[in-house]
Amino acid sequence: MKEVNKNLLIRIASAAVLIPVVIGCLYLGTVATAVFLAIASLLMAQEFCAITLKRHDFGQVLGMIAAALPALFFAFWPEISLQLIAAASALLLIALFITYLLRGPLPEAPVRVSLVFTGFFYVGVLPSCLVGLRALPDGLAWVFLAFLLTWSNDTGAYAAGRALGKHKLYPAVSPGKSWEGFFGGMVVTVGAAFLASATFLPSLAWGDALAIALPVSFLGPLGDLSESMLKRAYGVKDSGKTIPGHGGVLDRLDAMLFTAPYVYLYAKWAML
Repeated sequence: MKEVNKNLLIRIASAAVLIPVVIGCLYLGTVATAVFLAIASLLMAQEFCAITLKRHDFGQVLGMIAAALPALFFAFWPEISLQLIAAASALLLIALFITYLLRGPLPEAPVRVSLVFTGFFYVGVLPSCLVGLRALPDGLAWVFLAFLLTWSNDTGAYAAGRALGKHKLYPAVSPGKSWEGFFGGMVVTVGAAFLASATFLPSLAWGDALAIALPVSFLGPLGDLSESMLKRAYGVKDSGKTIPGHGGVLDRLDAMLFTAPYVYLYAKWAML
């Protein structure tokens, strides 16, 4: 069997296993969604630290554990979730300074504190907004909307880029992306938002659909480019090998890390 065909089969098999698991957790409710995302955040934190810090140490362990907490806060203590995240942030920062003060290496301490703390917000706090979204009225529909818009943007951009792409979007970071792909992704994202409004989320007026879809069309590619920037800076191709055929968890959720907080904030504050 050719290597290309073998990789394609591995990708399909991984997707066939993971997609039902994701959908099942979403249907089961907020707690199941939180547990799934807590595990995903833990894995992404491990990938982030492996990319940026290389050498394993106790500070990374603290950061990985902390990254799993925000999703659980949204599920079990929704009324005070933001206060708990703020408290966890403060405690983590203090713990990191003490850890590297006592355990070293001292010349690397400021950089390692900064990277672990950044990773906590990047792969812990940002995706936890999906749990907050799931806990809202019509939460299941809103989470599906977040996934639909993010994946529609990625798919539309890929298809338009392959068919029409001539002008590079940001070749220094991602040579394959084009402006034609960017605008193609925007058109498909807006269409997906209108489809959601007409089918499974009737409370979403067309004006709101547009107000969500357009920013997502910017945030999704920015999330993708940000992770590409991270990998290029450290000379790695994939964030990990957690998902056979797909790379790491961070590779699959990079755009969602930027789109989920916006969809959550819009649903919570603008849809009152």
